[in-house]
Amino acid sequence: MGFLVGLVLGVAVGVAIIIGFARCENSRAARRRRLAATIASFSKMTIEDSRKLLPADLYPSWVVFSSQQKLKWLNQELTKIWPSVNDAASELIKTSVEPVLEQYRPIILASLKFSKLTLGTVAPQFTGISIIENTKESGIVMELEMNWDANPSIILAVKTRLGVVLPIQVKDIGFTGVFRLIFKPLVEELPCFGAVCFSLRQKKKLDFRLKVIGGEISSVPGISDALEDTIKNAIEDSITWPVRKVIPIIPGDYSDLELKPVGTLEVKLVQARDLTNKDLIGKSDPFAIVYVRPLPDKMKRSKTINNDLNPIWNEHFEFTIEDADTQNVTVKIYDDDGIQESELIGCAQVRLKDLQPGKVKDVWLKLVKDLEIQRDRKDRGQVHLELLYCPFDMKEEAPNPFNQQFSMTSLERTMTSMENGSGGSSFARLSSRKKREIIIRGVLSVTVISGEDLPAMDMNGKSDPYVVLSLKKTKTKYKTRVVNESLNPVWNQTFDFVVEDGLHDMLMLEVYDHDTFRRDYMGRCILTLTKVLLEEEYKESFNLEGAKSGKLNLHLKWSPQPIMRDSREVDSLRFR
Repeated sequence: MGFLVGLVLGVAVGVAIIIGFARCENSRAARRRRLAATIASFSKMTIEDSRKLLPADLYPSWVVFSSQQKLKWLNQELTKIWPSVNDAASELIKTSVEPVLEQYRPIILASLKFSKLTLGTVAPQFTGISIIENTKESGIVMELEMNWDANPSIILAVKTRLGVVLPIQVKDIGFTGVFRLIFKPLVEELPCFGAVCFSLRQKKKLDFRLKVIGGEISSVPGISDALEDTIKNAIEDSITWPVRKVIPIIPGDYSDLELKPVGTLEVKLVQARDLTNKDLIGKSDPFAIVYVRPLPDKMKRSKTINNDLNPIWNEHFEFTIEDADTQNVTVKIYDDDGIQESELIGCAQVRLKDLQPGKVKDVWLKLVKDLEIQRDRKDRGQVHLELLYCPFDMKEEAPNPFNQQFSMTSLERTMTSMENGSGGSSFARLSSRKKREIIIRGVLSVTVISGEDLPAMDMNGKSDPYVVLSLKKTKTKYKTRVVNESLNPVWNQTFDFVVEDGLHDMLMLEVYDHDTFRRDYMGRCILTLTKVLLEEEYKESFNLEGAKSGKLNLHLKWSPQPIMRDSREVDSLRFR
């Protein structure tokens, strides 16, 4: 009996083991199939697919997704042929660069030429190449990153206005940048493209040292800085994108590849605040330089505001744009030191591709010491700009604010009804002189609704605030009533201003604390009239400048009366 029981149990256990083993193998095979399918899926993934799975901050530091390909083979070949490249390129560079240096030559120099130029024995190294896709260009566009720690022999023959000739050596050149090559148009005969365009797409680093042969350049005041700026500006604007050099390969007309204007940029330099003081006695005397390209004749300078760290300029400048996708507008603010060299307070930059064509962008920009190093712990102040980009090819059927058929507001109507009330000309097509002659008259209604979180000025932790309203170009002033013991006053008072020049005037609102024998300044708001001219009516909250807290809630409305005056009448109004 015991034997039978043991036999049955043994058979049962054996069958169970066999069944379990079979199921385990089946499960293991299924897992292997799923894993194989997963691996096959991963093998088909692109870089873009992997970036969709995880954000960049979750990847380990050693994971790098590079769109560039290495060029070890090209560097090896370039090193071999570099002596021949040096001989061929040196004379070409000398003849082509000398006119550019002459164009940028500072006024303190009478002439600036090369007495010797060779590229040295060290060949540049190309660290990567990438093909640019989804570009507007119809040809092939590639970018090569280049690094060059050069040992050239470059000697400049510099002649000063005093007749002194200085042989100045350019040494220790270090350059890193990205060059763009465009092969266009594509044709059906070898080498399958008609021309090559090349340009410096991005300058990452340019370092060099100047030395007077037989002496120190520091012994000649002003020469070193002037030459450094000249060389850097010449490189910046002579070969930097959107400037491009066109080399025909197959005979033909390639004028369409050359640099051409594509639009205009209107810049209103409104004001700056909390600027760093550069003077030991008194305050800085700030002025601004605004530019898109650093050509001396295309850089605009504002007037100097003496002894003021919160200057108000309200000046308008216009620039020609060649490539809105890559160009920037730059503003640099300096302290005017008279006959001495002006000291930089700070600078800021806006990419034109961030602007919506035909729409005004109002921005406050943080000033930094160096545009290439945006991180700046020091507070250098802020600058206020209004920007308007108008492409030449803006279609009339598109939402163009200067198109009379587009749902126009007051400013848009005045811009297209300049001459004889016909309303047929576009403001974007007017010359700079004509734009300066435009006078937009009207009535500005300002409703001071309320204040919020105003600073406490009295011992009881309250204030007795009121607001003084004025236009910068007129003597008209209004004052709200006093609201006693409140940090969140409600006024709901409306004031009407007759405006003679809406494009160039400013509204100022100053908040005071009322006391029996005096008044305490609490802060201010400064507004251009651009937005109310564009939108005709709007409500908005404005932070108080010069105060730790507080804002004003306003309602602005514009009733236009546009006219065009002749230049003499314009000037009399402007300086009234």
